[in-house]
Amino acid sequence: MQGYFDYNATTPLSDSAREAWLRAQTAHWQNPSSLYPSAGTVRRLLEDAREQFGDLLGCESDRIVFNSGATEGCNLVMAHIADPARHVAISAIEHPCVREAAWKWFGHENVMELPVNKDGLLDLDEAKNLLTAKPPALVALMAANNETGVIQPWQAMAQFCRDQQIPFLCDAVQWIGKQPAEALDQCSWATISAHKFGGPKGTGMLIIPEDPPRPLHLQVGGPQESGHRGGTENYPNIAAMLAAMEEAVAHAHVTGQHRDRFEQELRRTIPETRFLGRGSPRLPNTSMVVMPEPGNLKWLLRLGERGFAVSTGSACSAGKQNPSHVMAAMHLEPETMGRVLRFSSGPGTSAADWQSLADALLQVSEVLQQGERSRPQVDLNNL
Repeated sequence: MQGYFDYNATTPLSDSAREAWLRAQTAHWQNPSSLYPSAGTVRRLLEDAREQFGDLLGCESDRIVFNSGATEGCNLVMAHIADPARHVAISAIEHPCVREAAWKWFGHENVMELPVNKDGLLDLDEAKNLLTAKPPALVALMAANNETGVIQPWQAMAQFCRDQQIPFLCDAVQWIGKQPAEALDQCSWATISAHKFGGPKGTGMLIIPEDPPRPLHLQVGGPQESGHRGGTENYPNIAAMLAAMEEAVAHAHVTGQHRDRFEQELRRTIPETRFLGRGSPRLPNTSMVVMPEPGNLKWLLRLGERGFAVSTGSACSAGKQNPSHVMAAMHLEPETMGRVLRFSSGPGTSAADWQSLADALLQVSEVLQQGERSRPQVDLNNL
């Protein structure tokens, strides 16, 4: 995976997760809700896994509901608390799974957006003033942004919401495996997706409040997950997610030195580049760069020809004509947005891999500049 720099979009299945899935799929494939002994074994293993997740995340195991990932979790939370007479507050840079779920269940007019500064960091003081003046039914703030990698003051917001008795939702999808898995128990709700840290796709969890007043019941059809989510639990996938999280948490204390050296090299070789969010704390694996002309799709194509997989931003927005709402919240001009590339690394990405990417970007820059110079010039006065 030397040329893969899109880990914020998804990660390859880790070896430990693959082995755990194969073991469980071979020996423990039975329905954990059935009554015969082999099914009872799967039920015990499922609950043991829930306990281990609780230990890893520092929360009570009965607060963990297994599901298909963050999109389902955010929809469930918004549906659960939806009240046409109330409003919800979300940061202006939330992932679409939070943003669009809030719109669906509260209506656009009842969604308050909390502003960020030019580096993509929530303005905590202004947010507190807005929330104090008009307390919402829920506050949502992601732990770290998927596009810029900017780490948000989610723990401070969680504390503020506890003091104000406002439910707080944290999208922790980009957090696990990149930062220590702690303090999530301080959130009322938190969402996690396995495929962001080496686990299988379509698998995740929702951390719910202690002693919720009623079952969540967005997905009905059975009593599974303590009545919160109907449907047979996928134990092999959950076992794989556990193996991946154990490995990810163990290796989460990494620094951004490889990324920082890459950015220094890029500034030296392509001085027109600009790095978004660089004035704020960032995930150590993420670099979002405004490239010189031409547009980012040409850069993407040329890098792909050289074996590099990178992104123009959020994978969930790829192919859409609308500009990134994250970059819009940072007050970037549409023309600037069209020149942005995101590079995000994984646990196995070495300093040499980052250097190879920097070398490839310089090569592409020279090719694109040559193309611009060789393009026929049009005299607009003689058309």
